[in-house]
Amino acid sequence: MAQQVFDQDGEQQVDDEFIDDVTDADARETAYRERGTSRPITVVGNPVLHKECKDVTEFDDELAKLIDDMFASQRTAEGVGLAANQIGVDLKVFVYDCMDDQGVRHVGVVCNPVLDELPAERRVLDDSNEGCLSVPGAYAELARPDYAVVRGQDAQGNPIAVQGTGYFARCLQHETDHLYGYLYIDRLSKRDRKDVLKQMAEREPRYPVVAND
Repeated sequence: MAQQVFDQDGEQQVDDEFIDDVTDADARETAYRERGTSRPITVVGNPVLHKECKDVTEFDDELAKLIDDMFASQRTAEGVGLAANQIGVDLKVFVYDCMDDQGVRHVGVVCNPVLDELPAERRVLDDSNEGCLSVPGAYAELARPDYAVVRGQDAQGNPIAVQGTGYFARCLQHETDHLYGYLYIDRLSKRDRKDVLKQMAEREPRYPVVAND
């Protein structure tokens, strides 16, 4: 699929191609997950979640094993995206297994992600509910652009670009935020953040988590 980029006037142009994260999505996710070992999820308050992660510089077997474990952990927690610091690893890598608003399944990995800045004409906000595996059991409305482009590298270090619309766009923005030390609740008002933390305190997580000391 050709990449959608926009000039200063907001006109669509054609640039390089996005990765194909749709073909064989089920088989690819299964292969990652079956090689991996599920790990418990770190939750809000854990220091690793509240600082920018280190860049991935070694695209080796250790990274491949981490990615497998992330897919296994994501499935255990029934999530649609997972950042490395959510299983306690200080590296800029996230995985995703997410449907877009058209019901198309996207599965992939992004290392060292950077979100494109969208022109004002393309910033249509969607204020749907958002949740997070690191804030278990809690949800709040949060306005985010309904289109996102993230650029980074794949598991072999090759440059990639991923585009998303609707719910998948939210996923790409949410996971990139994680790797720079931000949870979605950091973008809420103080009142809404307090409500989310209250929701979390009142509910038992449905998956293993790392208790904060």
